[in-house]
Order: sequence, then C-alpha cells, then structure tokens
Amino acid sequence: MKYLHTMIRVNDLEESLRFYTQVLGMNLVSKDDYPEGKFSLAFLSYGTTKQDPCIELTHNWGVSSYDQGTAFGHIALGTSDIYQACEKIRQQGGKVVREPGPMKHGTTVIAFVEDPNGYKIELIQLA
Repeated sequence: MKYLHTMIRVNDLEESLRFYTQVLGMNLVSKDDYPEGKFSLAFLSYGTTKQDPCIELTHNWGVSSYDQGTAFGHIALGTSDIYQACEKIRQQGGKVVREPGPMKHGTTVIAFVEDPNGYKIELIQLA
C-alpha cells in the first residue's frame, strides 16, 4: 500500500487553487475538467507528480457550498519555522485561526490556518 491523496470538495476552484499554491506553496500537479460529469479535479502536492502525496480538490459545477459535517478534522503540514510560515501565510492573505504555540497538554508547537472553504490546516513545527 501507498498513500496517494486526500480529496476535499471546494466551493470555488480558482480561489482554492490560489490558496494552496500561493499561500501554502504547493504545486499544481494536474487539473482536469469532466464536462459530462460536470466536475473538475485538481491535484496539489509539495512534489511534482500524482505519485507524490496529494490533496485532490473536487469542484462540482453549480455547487457553491458544502456542509462539512463533524467527522473531518484537518490536514497537517510540517514546517521548519512555524512562526515564519504563519507570517508568510498572513502576508499572502491567508487566515491564521490559531497562533503558533504548544499544543494543549503537550509541548509540540502547532498553529492552524483556514482555507477559503473553512477547512483547517494544522502546521506542526518540525525539530
């Protein structure tokens, strides 16, 4: 087995692509439209191919919002400088919803940012 991707549905594909590429610095690996199915798929990664772990953004045409429910938690990204990462995200127009600091009941330094769809992305300070 090999981890391939996590899929999330997005309200506005272009706005989401801007966030994941410009704010979080991911690479757009592929983007395909499926007119007969009325949806688009975009794969983003810190690698360069779909063989690298990806986030798949699914945009169903004509759908402008989703109920995220309570089951999904967050996406996690590691960073070597969490404070600089949060500042850069803010400068790019991203929303930091939890400032960097130790996690509750632990010592790992974490922060949370939010994408344009309300999905939470945890940043974790790597040693």
